[in-house]
Amino acid sequence: MIKMQVIGNLGKDCVVNTVNGKNVINFTVAHTEKYKDSQGNQQEKTTWVDCAYWTDRTAVAQYLTKGKQVYVEGQPEARSFQRNDGTPGSSLSLRVREIQLLGGRGESGGGPSAYQTPASSVAAGGTASSANDITEPVDDLPF
Repeated sequence: MIKMQVIGNLGKDCVVNTVNGKNVINFTVAHTEKYKDSQGNQQEKTTWVDCAYWTDRTAVAQYLTKGKQVYVEGQPEARSFQRNDGTPGSSLSLRVREIQLLGGRGESGGGPSAYQTPASSVAAGGTASSANDITEPVDDLPF
C-alpha cells in the first residue's frame, strides 16, 4: 500500500457529485514549500493535489471552502497526459481516506489547535460538555 499525506489550503470550494449512486466530494489542495536556492534566494514551489473523497458523510462539504487549511490522507495516483498544444503534462490526485479541518483565513486561531476533537464526538460548531468537563487533551493511548 502507498499512502500520501498532504497539509495545504483548498484552492476553491468543493463540489459534491453522485457517481453510480455513490457520493464523492471533489476538491483541490495546494501545498507550498518554501526554500532557499543555491544562491540563497528565497523560493517557493506549490504542488496542487486533486482530491476525491468517496463518502456518505457529505455534511463536511459545507466546511470545505476556498482558503481552508486541511489535512488529507489517502492513496495517491499520478497521471500523465498530452496537452492540446502537444506538450506533456502530469497531475497528482488522491483518493482520500481521511480528512481533518485545520483552519483557514479569517479564523481567530490562525492555524491548527494543539488538540483536535474527533469529528464523531462533537457536532460541527457544537461543544462537548458533561458533568465532568475535560480540561486537558485526552490521549487515545492506553498507557
